[in-house]
Parts: sequence; C-alpha cells; structure tokens
Amino acid sequence: MDFSKTKTVHFIGIGGIGTSAIARMFLLEGKRVSGSDMAESEVTEGLREAGATIFINESDAEKGRPLRQRAPLFEVPSDTELVIYTIAIPQEHAELVEAKKRGIPVISYPEALGVISKEKYTIAITGTHGKTTTTAMIAKILMDAGLDPTVIVGSFLLDVPPLLSKEGLGVVATPSQSPPWKGGEVRRTNFVAGKSKYLVVEGCEYCRSFLNLSPSVLVITNIDADHLDYYRDMEDIISAFVELSQKLPKDGYLILDSHAPNVEAVVKQSPCQNGDFAVLKLPEGFKLHIPGAHNLLNAKAALGVAKVLGIPDEKALASLSAFRGTWRRFEYRGKASNGALVYDDYGHHPTEIEATLQGTREMFPTQKIVVVFQPHLYSRTKQHLEGFASAFKEAGSVILLPIYPAREKDSGDINSQMVVDEIKKQGKDAQLVATFAEAASLAQTLCGAGDLIITLGAGETNRVADILVSS
Repeated sequence: MDFSKTKTVHFIGIGGIGTSAIARMFLLEGKRVSGSDMAESEVTEGLREAGATIFINESDAEKGRPLRQRAPLFEVPSDTELVIYTIAIPQEHAELVEAKKRGIPVISYPEALGVISKEKYTIAITGTHGKTTTTAMIAKILMDAGLDPTVIVGSFLLDVPPLLSKEGLGVVATPSQSPPWKGGEVRRTNFVAGKSKYLVVEGCEYCRSFLNLSPSVLVITNIDADHLDYYRDMEDIISAFVELSQKLPKDGYLILDSHAPNVEAVVKQSPCQNGDFAVLKLPEGFKLHIPGAHNLLNAKAALGVAKVLGIPDEKALASLSAFRGTWRRFEYRGKASNGALVYDDYGHHPTEIEATLQGTREMFPTQKIVVVFQPHLYSRTKQHLEGFASAFKEAGSVILLPIYPAREKDSGDINSQMVVDEIKKQGKDAQLVATFAEAASLAQTLCGAGDLIITLGAGETNRVADILVSS
C-alpha cells in the first residue's frame, strides 16, 4: 500500500495513543483526516485543533465514573479513501462493517505501522514492560545526537514539544533540553516527524501486532505473561518474540538481557548479532529523573541502541540523565488540597505495579503511599488475581475502582471486590469505591501533607488525579 497516494483517511478509535500518532503524521502530510472515538480526551482535542474532524459518542457517558461500553457511531465520510482502525474494536463495529460494504480499503493500526516501517531503518522497541519509556529514551538520544528520527511512541513525550500547532501547519522546533512542557497553547505529542531514515517505534505484542514491523534493530526489554486473553500460554508469547526476531536482517541487531526469564529461545534462534544490555555499566553516581531499578535497565537498553548507531557514550548518557519521562509513567501531577503529592502511572500488570511502587519507595522512603488502582480488563484481572494481591507491598492503603472493561464484556466471574479481598489477605488496607470522586476523597482522608497518592491503571484512573490536583 502506498500512503502517498491517499488524500482522505478515517480512523476508528482515533483517540488511541497509537492510531493518533499516525493521524498526526497524515495531518502533517496535508491529508484530510477524520475519526471517531467513544470519549473526548487530550488526544482527540489536540487532533481536532490540528485539523482533524472527529466524532465522539458520549451519549451514555457518566461523568465522574468509569466509562462503560458504548454503541459505536457510524460517521465515515463519503469521500474516505482509507480506513485505519484500532484492534481494540470488535470486527462487528458499525463503521468497520459499513466501510467494508462500501469497498473502502481497511487496515488495522499495526498494519499501517508496518507500511511505514518498510520505508525506514526501523528501531523497534518491544517487551511486556518498559517499552514506552525505553522508546522515549531512545528517541531523545537520537534527537539530541542530531539524527532527526521519526518517532511513534505509546505515550506523550515530555522532553519535546508538540509538533502540530493549532493550525496544523507543521513542526514546532524547540530543543529537547527545554523545561518540561505541560500543555497550554499547543499540545503534547506522541509523534515526531523526522526527516532522516530512522524510525523509532514502540511495538506491541498484543495479537502479535509487532510482526507487521520490519526492524533493523530490535530491543526486547523483557518477556512476561500478559495478554492471556489472546495468547494460549507463556510458550505462545515467546513464540511471537522469536518470530519477530527472525525478521531481523543478518546485519541487524537484537538488543536484550540475554539472561532474563523467557528469552533463551529468542537468543538461540536470532539470525543476527545479539547485544546484551544488562552487562553495560552506567557511570558511578548516574541518576535518572524517574525512579526505580527497572528504569535503569531501560536506560541500559537505550544505551545499547546508541552504541549500535555509533553515538558516543557521553552524548547518550547526557540525554538519559536529562530524560524526564513520559505521560502517565510516574508523572508528577501536582499537590492535592491536603498537601499530598499526586503521581499518575499507567502500570496495570502486577510486575509493573510492584516495580513502580518499589521505585517510589526508593524516592520517598518514609512517606505513606496511597494507591488508587483501576484493574484493566476482566481477563487480566482474573488471570493475575494472585499477582495483584502481592503487588502492593509498598503501599499503605489501596483504593480499588471497578474494572475498566476496554474491549471486553463482563464475564461475571471476576470483579474488583475480589481483588480487594486478596489484597486484604496480605495484611494490607484495601477498599472498593464506585466513582472517581469517591476515590479522590478517600485518598486524601487516608494520607496527609507530604505523603503520596498514586493513581495506577491503563484505563481512566488519571481522572482521579485530575480531581485531586484541581480541587
């Protein structure tokens, strides 16, 4: 498929952090972009300001509460030449069905990403945990080194400004070492429009999506059990990473921790040179702005890519030491009215939650930590129930919201109260609330000035953070 010949594109699920990046790219290229989503967000507002036409179905939205599944709209414009959809929607989605009926070419977001990847020297960052942060780290290193990469990442970059002005007229050129950008006249971005051959891209393993990529450099941060609503078991997950690694050319590079769990098969079957980032040594006293041993490993992976590309260590380390993180990855949001510090994090798997809280405890050794957690997907909650029970060791109190369903229907055999009960078995204080407002109120009751409130989850837990810092 040749995107250069396409003038009008419609996105189903345009508010997704991945689909929106390609929408931004097309807007910069002068294409007419439209899209639909179930809720308004910073992403959709930013795209609309940049020139996209966006339809939102919020007919049964319930303010202050977790959003429920909504009926899809049908709003594909009559002159649409291509439809790109997020794989989070069902195949019976009304817009998808109608587009196919009308004979409009239809591809998924991963397939669209694959088309872009074929034309670039692709540096793909994959793994169960840490891929967004590592992608952003690598992007910053390449940008600071003057390699001018195109970047597609599953979050907003905090080290660079948005690349689309309100008029959608092109690049805003501000150095990445400028003060952290927090919104206002122009918005944050998950897409950087580089002019060089390099593409730095985050690859998702869900539904084997990353197999659409054509990597020349492949980073695997780790391999863990997740997305078991799609994969049969760990062996099936490993097989996907093996298949991806075998797409590397003989002169390509595979960068991973060769002694990490579940990577042995990938290492043995890799067709190219392997680089073990775990053996790299960071200078004595080296620190990141973001906490946790897991982020130091992410930094080592990024340093490994810099070495492959011939970027001097001193330049790469300077970029990493200045790296400020990404949106919703231990992002400081401000203070609550009672003086508690409010952070927001996307962590939704027990391994991620435990690592985030361990890093938090390192940074704040004496403060009480109150967590507001919204489980993501019924299937993940059920499969990792025991893991969630033990993931909150560093928390003083845990507040649970109802499960965020995303693409799933309620199975009837799992709920957040069951998570609460399991956490209590570990001797932790845990409570269930029904709304974002209740969660915010209870969190402030449970801690005081200087303590921490962390909102955790891949759904809409950040709405609790919004309430806390605006009250």
